This record gives sequence, structure tokens and C-alpha cells, in this order.
Amino acid sequence: MLKQGLELKQTQKLSPLQIQTIKLIELPTQELEQRIRKELEENPVLEENVASEEDDDENAPREVSLSEYKDDDPIPSYKLKVNNYGKDERPVYNTFSVKESFTQSLMEQLGFRNLTEHQHAVAAFIIGSLDDDGYLRRDLDSLVDDLAFRAGIESDEKEVEDMLHVIQEFDPPGVGARDLRECLLLQIRNLKQTPDVRNATRILRDYFNEFTSKHFSKIVSRMGISESDLKAAIAKIVKLNPAPGGQIDDSYSEQAQQIIPDFLLTLENGELKLTMPRFSVPELKVNKKYADILLDAANSSEREKKEAAAFVKKKLDSAKWFVEAIKQRHNTLMSTMQAIVDYQHDYFMDGDESHLKPMVLKDIAERTGFDISTISRVVNSKYIETHFGIYSLKYFFSEGMENADGEEVSTRELKKALQECVDAEDKRNPLTDDQLVAEMTRRGYKVARRTIAKYRDQLNIPKARMRKEL
Repeated sequence: MLKQGLELKQTQKLSPLQIQTIKLIELPTQELEQRIRKELEENPVLEENVASEEDDDENAPREVSLSEYKDDDPIPSYKLKVNNYGKDERPVYNTFSVKESFTQSLMEQLGFRNLTEHQHAVAAFIIGSLDDDGYLRRDLDSLVDDLAFRAGIESDEKEVEDMLHVIQEFDPPGVGARDLRECLLLQIRNLKQTPDVRNATRILRDYFNEFTSKHFSKIVSRMGISESDLKAAIAKIVKLNPAPGGQIDDSYSEQAQQIIPDFLLTLENGELKLTMPRFSVPELKVNKKYADILLDAANSSEREKKEAAAFVKKKLDSAKWFVEAIKQRHNTLMSTMQAIVDYQHDYFMDGDESHLKPMVLKDIAERTGFDISTISRVVNSKYIETHFGIYSLKYFFSEGMENADGEEVSTRELKKALQECVDAEDKRNPLTDDQLVAEMTRRGYKVARRTIAKYRDQLNIPKARMRKEL
């Protein structure tokens, strides 16, 4: 049996301005600049405001009011111009520069080798198969198959291994290794062959399992060396790099080549001052010519003029929303960052991590009146330059726990205290997790053993047995 009824649903429809603002809030400074450049290319009504002084009345963007235009809703009286960050000089600013591409560096070194075209192609394929840390984790048989099926290159295991050995001679030392042991051996062969280096080589070659398990007494006994000889050999090993690919950063090789801070925080006469440097984000205004076309055609009965006016009206609306969205982005980011600075005032005064209070997105949402989703968009991919370094906004957020006095402390403070406990321990008798619980309790932190284990893992601190030293 069919039933027919009436159902009333309340849905929220976002306006074009709201949609535009949400999209712009997510963008860091450099991507915002690219987005504005794209809008300038696509919307002829918009143009960059290159004037450095106040525009005179003749050249100023005209206020557009179309209350007389019968075919469409009027545009509110509105000066279609935005001066994003005032007329301050563009400041000198710090950036994170991305290092040379790891793959690019290896390919350049390959170009200096006297190889046939076929050998070069095989070696280039191997370079493209390396992980970000510089290791080759594909077995040679699989690489032979990949060369045939993916690149149409016929090869065999011997040729692939020969080309791998060529790559293993490249910088950084250790690149192209198939495991940690091979990586360290590739590096240590380049050192001056002193007695300590020869002992280190023998440890890595013949007693690697004993070394990684810290069974030092077995190594001393089997190699017939003294404990001091072992310590000197291990000192050579620990200076080697277990992740050679990490020396050259590929993380932004296909993205922006610099990360520009979105905020600048300075300490002036004991007061914190927050600004949003304008950097290279262009100022926008509406081209006067298009405003005139629309106004001239507003009451015209000519069809062509009406069509031209409709086109320009659409572009003007788009320009209006875009310019206003940039203003709202600026206000939203500034309000959010100021709330973070106020919340973490003591920390921002000196950069001492122990002053960093527990803070979650909800805390800042409540202070600003924005949704948590908006705060999340502001925080994502944004950076602030302070008088003690450049930080991602995400760095300042962390959950909290109580100390022995019932006061809330951040997990970052707890991790710092845990790291200090480990750093101060006797390395001949490292602290177990239970002993770390006792030590943290002595320092005034109530932490369960499972929490210690979790934080230790997050800090990449090995278990007690693996921290043991001679």
C-alpha cells in the first residue's frame, strides 16, 4: 500500500562566500598566493593593486550599487578592493628550505659513470626503487621481473646486483643497502682503517646479532679483545648513519619548495606582538573598466549590452565573494592564533616546554566562538615564527593529565620529564619501566606503567636492556 505524506526537513545551505572562505582558511600562505594568482588569471574583473600610495578619486575602484538593475538582485554598496595586510613593508622572513631531491642527487651521480645505455637504464630503475631512507627493500629477483614488466628492460640478477654495487658507491655513504648491517658496513669501509675501525667492521660482519642484542660479554670473549677495545669500536659504529636517505629531503619534492610562516610573534618590551606578514600575497581590486560596463548597461534595452552586463555581473559577484573571503580568512586566522597565544602566554614568553599547557581544539573553539572544524582548518599546515624558533601550529596542542598535586599538565611536559629520566640514568643499569614509574612519581607525575611504555615508544626510547652501555 502506497503512502503519501509531507515531510519537513531543515537543511543548511552554505553560501558561495562561506564555501570560498572555508576553502581559503585551509590554505597556508604560499598556497594562498598561488590560489590568488589563479583567480586573477580566471576572473578578468579582478586585478592586482600595485599602487603604493592612496589611489586618487579618478582611479579608485568605484563603489558598485545596482539597485536600478531590473534583471537581477542588486549588489550591496561595496567598495571592491581589499588591502590584505596594510601598507607595512614586506618583512625579511625565515623559511624552511627543502634540500636537493634524494633521487635527483643519485641520478646526477649516475650520469658521471661510464655505463652503457642499457646499464644506465637498469641503474636508474634501481634508484627509483629505493625507499625514502635510502634502502633497497625489493629482492633482486623481483627487480628483474619489474624491469621486464614495468619498464620493458631485459636483465638478470647479476646485472642488477652489479648496478646496485655501483649505486652503493654513491653519496650519501650507505645508500642502496638492503638491511641495516649492510648499510653500516658500506659506510665503515670508507673510514681510515685504524684498529678501532677494523674491530667495528668485524663486529658488524661477524657479530651483528650479538651487537644489536647488547650481548657485549659474548663479543669480548669471542673476538678476544678488551672491554675498552669494544667501547672504542662501538663508538665508531654509533656515529654511522642508519638512514642515509634522510640526509636529503624528498618530502616536498613535488610540492612547494619553501614553507613560509603564516604568523610572526615577537617579544617587544615584555609584550607579545602577533602579526600576519603579508609576504607575497597580492592585494586585489576590481578593474574599474568592468564596473563601468555594468553600470552603463544597467538600464539599457539593448540585448548585447544586457548579455555583457549579465556576464560582468557574474564575474563581479565572484570577485566580491573572493575578496571578502580573503578578508574573513585573515580575521579568522588572526583571531584563532591570538587565542592560542593568549592560552599559552607563559610558554610563548620564553619557549620553555614545561610552560606549555594542555590544549585541545575545543579550548580554542570556545574562546573564539568558531566551530572546532574551523579551528582544525586554521591549524592545519600553518606555521608561526617566534623569537625562539619556527613551529607548526599543531605542536601547541596536546592532551593533559594530572600531576601529584592534582594540577593538569600536558603530555608533552610528561614526555620531557620521561626523557630527562632516561638521559640521567646509569647506562650500565638502565631504568626498567617500573623504575621509570617510580622516578616519575618522585618528580610529581602520576603515570601508569602502560603510559610509560606508550610514551617511551613515541619518543623512540628502547627498552631498558637495549639502552645498556658498557
